[in-house]
Amino acid sequence: MGHLNSPILSLSLPTFILFSSCILGLSRGTELSFVTCGSVIKLLNIKHNVRLHSHDVRYGSGSGQQSVTGVTAVEDSNSYWSIRGTSDTWCHRGTPVQCGQTIRLTHVNTGRNLHSHYFASPLSSNQEVSAFGDEGEGDHLDEWTVQCGGSIWKREEAVRFRHKATDALLSVTGEQYGQPIRGQREVHAMSSPSQHSLWKVMEGIFMKPSETPAGSRAYTHQHTEF
Repeated sequence: MGHLNSPILSLSLPTFILFSSCILGLSRGTELSFVTCGSVIKLLNIKHNVRLHSHDVRYGSGSGQQSVTGVTAVEDSNSYWSIRGTSDTWCHRGTPVQCGQTIRLTHVNTGRNLHSHYFASPLSSNQEVSAFGDEGEGDHLDEWTVQCGGSIWKREEAVRFRHKATDALLSVTGEQYGQPIRGQREVHAMSSPSQHSLWKVMEGIFMKPSETPAGSRAYTHQHTEF
């Protein structure tokens, strides 16, 4: 399929609401070898060298929800995602994310969750991936299971994210958008694992383990850009 059936419309400017790097219990270095709940991260698709990205721009077809794309830019605040628990399962701040654990990934600047459903994606007609919800609260279609090789999600490891409700994997196959987001790649979900569905943690702020962890399911709007 070619470009979107109708233009993608920009609704508003993003609000920069990343967590402050001065909050106690954060690590921006290489101290932690694993990924923890409550961390704010960027995810790189290693096959196509693009970071998972979103912005307050809606699809012009399919669900009409907020679009999710892949970008080559390294320094872009719209590529930060917060690792959170689900409506049924706590993800205690600072605890390692387990392989097989179900999480939500909340887009920090807009407060919407990584989401999928049985709409066709605009360029490849695979399964659409969008950002959905309000202030970090959406529905059960925001839930993704981390697939990795050991017991916990290691920072240096390539992992997959399987959509819990539809069993499809978060993927990129290289289709590029035209205006107004020229060059950004389509992000979608596919049923079969491949090199297109491998992701690795890159930049981020990582919550350190705590003796008295707090639940990270609540979404808070603190911050300035770091």
